[in-house]
Parts: sequence; C-alpha cells; structure tokens
Amino acid sequence: MIISASRRTDLPACYSDWLVKRFQEGFVLVRNPFRFHQISRISLSPEVVDGVVFWTKNPLPLIPKLDAFQEYAYYFLFTLNSYDRSLEPGIPPKKEVLISAFKRLSDQIGPDRVIWRYDPIIISESYSIAYHLENFERIAHELSGYTHQCIISFLDFYRDTGKNLAAFHLHPFSDESQRILANNLGKIARSNRLELCACAENMDLSAFQIQPSHCIDSQLLSKLAGYPVLAEKDKNQRKECDCAASIDIGTYNTCRIGCRYCYAVHPGNRRFLTDQTHDSNAPLLFGEVSAQDIITDRSVRSCRIG
Repeated sequence: MIISASRRTDLPACYSDWLVKRFQEGFVLVRNPFRFHQISRISLSPEVVDGVVFWTKNPLPLIPKLDAFQEYAYYFLFTLNSYDRSLEPGIPPKKEVLISAFKRLSDQIGPDRVIWRYDPIIISESYSIAYHLENFERIAHELSGYTHQCIISFLDFYRDTGKNLAAFHLHPFSDESQRILANNLGKIARSNRLELCACAENMDLSAFQIQPSHCIDSQLLSKLAGYPVLAEKDKNQRKECDCAASIDIGTYNTCRIGCRYCYAVHPGNRRFLTDQTHDSNAPLLFGEVSAQDIITDRSVRSCRIG
C-alpha cells in the first residue's frame, strides 16, 4: 500500500503534528468524501505501507519531524511556482524562504526524494509565456543539483476554478502555446540537469523530450524501499494520470494556504474550516466521530514482491 499525504490538502504545511501523530500511533481515520458518515480505519504500520508520498508547498513544519518516518520509504512532491500572493496567499516568500527550504530538505534526505512541481501553469495578463520562461529558468538554476526531476501541468478549467480565477483574466491555452511553452521549458530543464515530465496532460509532449509523469511512482518507491513494489495504475484518477494506486489520508476543503486555483477547495463547501475543529491528537483530521458514523477497517496489504 502507498499512502498519499495528500492530494486533498497540504498536510506537511498545515497539519504536520497530526501527520506525525498518526504514523506514531499506526493508524488513521478518513471520512469518505462522498458519504460523510462512512469512515475508514487505515493501518499505517510499516508492515503494510510500502511508501509515503508527501505533497506540499511548504515542508518547513515537517522537516524537523522526519525521524518519525525513518521506517518508511518516502519522497516529497514540492510545488514551487513563480506566482505572487494574489494567487498563493498562504505561502512564505519563495526567494527568501522556500528555495532555501527546498535545498535544506534535499540536503537532509537526498535529491532523489525531492521532486519539484511547477504547476499548474496559468497564462493571464500578468503571467505570460515569457514570464513563465524567465521565472522557471531562475528557479531551475537555483534547484539544479538539489533535485533530478520537475513535473509540470497546465491549468485544468473546472467550474469552481473559473469562478475563483475570474478576476485574473486568464488566457485559454491553445495547442500552439502549449507546444511553445513545453519546448522552451524542456530546454531550460535539460540545461539544468532536470528531467521534465508532464502530469495528466492530453497532449503528447514527447517531441520535446517531456514524458508523462508518475507523480505517485512505484518504481521510485521500489528504489527507496530496497524491494520491488508492484502497485497497479490508480483507477480512481483521470485516465491521463499514470500514478500508482494509493490511499489518500487527507480531507478536502481543509487546506489553509488558500491558492486561488486549488482543485481541492470548493468555495461553497468549507464547512471543515468553520464548523469543525482540528485536534492534532485525534485520529480524524477534522471533527469527531459521532453516533451516526460507521467505522470500517479498510483491507490493506503490502505491494512487496518476494
């Protein structure tokens, strides 16, 4: 079993104490995002967890606590964009804080275990293709040698995304603009010793030496774990997604960073941040177990071969 921590919220940045406590106690409770009163009890024992993937824009709160995960194979997907606080209001300054945090994390756990994400790429009046190329090159130069891979994606337009970004006057991507950007980003990445991959994109970018990414990567976890991890493709993601199957232990509508483009926070459904409480010692990320809740032990097993 692979644990995703988390596509749904930034656990390392916002809830690092809770995250550590769950692994120390060896289990977590996760509400079904579609059936509120159904709760899964998921074992976090090293005997069944083959790896952990941390998704974050700010690992600093978790870095001093990484000893709690020494029995696990893990790596970070560290999103580091070039946007200002109008789009990413809850993130520390990038030049002064986050680039050095990336380097610190890489020095501590190794460049194989820190993957840079530059996504989603947004084109607008303020964020042109030229803007992205200039700033991507600046960040890539800073991170060269501290990571081996960068993952990009172009903004997907969902209903809530369009509402949240209406004031930013977005420019829809044409196929040609995607190709121009991909070609030049690929050149910049290679000049900085970075493999560039694309996350869940419809367009074939292989002509620019950009392959589909495996953000949750069983091959990388096999290398880190020291044994083969055979995980199937995740059937619960978009068809373009090549991630290995995982169990996500986060909760939607709980991220405190507030990125305007976020797919996991819906403006009309932030009940968890207003009506419920977070307790870092509780098995649930938010709220408490009620008499109406049904808790079921989720069947999990190691994907180890041999």
